[in-house]
Amino acid sequence: MPDAPATIEAIDIMRIMAAIPHRYPFLMIDRMVDIVLGESAVGVKNVSINEPFFQGHFPSQPVMPGVLIIEAMAQTAATLVVLTLGAAFEGKLVYFMTIESAKFRRPVAPGDQLRIHVEKERARANVWRFKGVARVDGHAVAEATFSAMIMG
Repeated sequence: MPDAPATIEAIDIMRIMAAIPHRYPFLMIDRMVDIVLGESAVGVKNVSINEPFFQGHFPSQPVMPGVLIIEAMAQTAATLVVLTLGAAFEGKLVYFMTIESAKFRRPVAPGDQLRIHVEKERARANVWRFKGVARVDGHAVAEATFSAMIMG
């Protein structure tokens, strides 16, 4: 019987920032939980009215841009990849290659907590493909399949 994949219960913002190079105002996740190395993770984003994008999207009806929800999926996946591959990959750039089947089901507003579930579909060399679903209060708000390349 093969060994079960290694798991990490949670990591905080400092560990995320050690793993990926994103910084405010473009760091889209606050913590990660339920991490299964090489397989899946859940990113957590606490959406606040103080987010800079709400100044223009839209001041009278603030809605988190869908592309930033997809970016949160990518950052969750990139952090999972770095945690899986180890310290030698910390801070490396990860570039989108494809975004497919993106669907936006409900608006995300200030006060919501996004829980971004990513699951690896496959990995070949430095290219990884993921399925992502973002949820608020258990309801899917966005989903996409995407692939990215980690640059060495």
